[in-house]
Amino acid sequence: MASLNKVMLIGNLTRDPEVRYTPKGTAVTEIGLAVNRIIPGGDGGERREETTFVDVTLWGKTAELAGQYLKKGRPVFIEGRLQLESWQDKTTGQNRSKLSVVGDAMQFLGSPSGGGGGGGGGESYGSSHDRPSYGGGGGGGNRGGDHDYQPSPTRPAPSHNPSPLPDEGDDIPF
Repeated sequence: MASLNKVMLIGNLTRDPEVRYTPKGTAVTEIGLAVNRIIPGGDGGERREETTFVDVTLWGKTAELAGQYLKKGRPVFIEGRLQLESWQDKTTGQNRSKLSVVGDAMQFLGSPSGGGGGGGGGESYGSSHDRPSYGGGGGGGNRGGDHDYQPSPTRPAPSHNPSPLPDEGDDIPF
């Protein structure tokens, strides 16, 4: 059976991004994203909000743009995939792991001043092809590795002007 590893998130940055570079010069940045979910209260009960904090890694031009334009609190849309990171705790020697997101595309939401809110306009960056190759098996430990990722050109923002439907007249088939 085929499998699918696709993640789409909208949330607010929990910290300012910091761009680093691999030894081969590829930009990488890790951002924290707070994603909120409203849970309705049953039988007229009070609604409550649940926040999930997600670590996201961005590569190439997308990482550079995030470092240049994103600030703590800014809303952003991230599209990517889940990745399992594994490491050994240096103090206890225990094996540790966590799921994180590798972002393949990003869209800025809201205003650059951090004014929050909604899905108005924005710029899209990233690509849904030519993704970084992580090689290796068993999942993880890829923090700051030496990747040969070459970013593709940014894709244009989707058009928000839907084309009008053709007028079919009153020919209803029933």
